[in-house]
Amino acid sequence: MQARRSKADLLCFFFFLGHWRQQGNWPCNRYYPQVRNLALQYPKSPLNNGSPFLIYLTARSAERGAEAVNTLSNDPQLKQARALAQDGGPTTIKFYELDISQTSSIQGFRDFLQKQHPEGIDIAINNAGIAMQGFDSHVVQTTLQTNYYGTLEATQDLLPLIRQGGRLVNVSSMSGKLNKYSDEVRKAFLAAADSGDVDACTALMERFKTAAAEGREKEDGWPSAAYATSKAGETAFTKAVAVQEAKRSRGVLVNACCPGYVNTDMTRGGGTKTPDEGAQTPVMLALQDIGGRTGGFWQSEKEIEW
Repeated sequence: MQARRSKADLLCFFFFLGHWRQQGNWPCNRYYPQVRNLALQYPKSPLNNGSPFLIYLTARSAERGAEAVNTLSNDPQLKQARALAQDGGPTTIKFYELDISQTSSIQGFRDFLQKQHPEGIDIAINNAGIAMQGFDSHVVQTTLQTNYYGTLEATQDLLPLIRQGGRLVNVSSMSGKLNKYSDEVRKAFLAAADSGDVDACTALMERFKTAAAEGREKEDGWPSAAYATSKAGETAFTKAVAVQEAKRSRGVLVNACCPGYVNTDMTRGGGTKTPDEGAQTPVMLALQDIGGRTGGFWQSEKEIEW
């Protein structure tokens, strides 16, 4: 079990919210349960040493971010549990405007955290993502920019800020499993992930972009699916980053997960899990004892084969 922190430390959690492009929907029912469950589970978490729990919820839209914080501040479950500081609990939720598809925005967030929290942060969960209908070069480029390149850049910029024994969780998807690829592409993904070679993961995304632009992705062993491929890349680089981080001996656990087929706007009401059920795996990886495991791909609170 992870060592408990000194009470002089402030446990901070940073949550990326709000990149979603599917018929213009704002995915509040997808994200609120994750923040809610973080606040509800923190008091009994092995990481809780009596320190305040600060959550930064981020979005591209300041208006929607403020709406999200207000909704959570009045959430009935959080009120009943007295989880928030306004009701006598340990958790405070704040908002920061962030667009992870823009390098300047990511760097601005990093600089803000370094200034406001020079002692470092403890947990980062990256749940930003876009899903677009159709398949063409524009869809591929736009999807990869947020789901792969933006997520990777945010991971690389924030990971050095995470203190010893912290957690980093990237929310990926079962759609990124490797059974849709040719043997050559699948082996290349596994080799890049297992060796800790992030550049090789990025090279694979570049290969996919080129193949899609030339209309030969299927011939080259790729599916005609921008979202799924971006999530395969996200899982791959998360595993690679975990290999790199393990060599630093800081005890920071880095994992990817799929929340499951959740009944949200994203699945158009067809999901088999409630939003609260979908929140359980990322929240577990952030707050609970996972036996020191890192570099895994998780679903339904279990590590599974990628």
